[in-house]
Amino acid sequence: MLINIAREYTKTPGGRYCKEGNFSGEDFRKRLLVPRFRESIQKGENLKVVLDGGYGYASSFLEEAFGGLVRDTKDARAGDIEIISAEEPRLAGAVKGYINDAIARLSDTV
Repeated sequence: MLINIAREYTKTPGGRYCKEGNFSGEDFRKRLLVPRFRESIQKGENLKVVLDGGYGYASSFLEEAFGGLVRDTKDARAGDIEIISAEEPRLAGAVKGYINDAIARLSDTV
């Protein structure tokens, strides 16, 4: 299962929260990421998210979307999401870091 953010959501991602403007990490998480994540689990498929094609990502967008996914779902399987960025490979590493940090915090609260 694949999400291409630039094709399916926006080429101009915004900030962290919906109240800060259009195309926020919070909105992306609620509208696309959480439903597809749950669908991929239900179907037994790996979720891949492509970051390429956009005009830049704020760290707040990425943390809210992907760290927020873990906080919302409380599901460590978010760590299995494949993050793809040929244009900016460091972004993929940053996203994995946000996911892993949120998973570590999950373990602390259980």
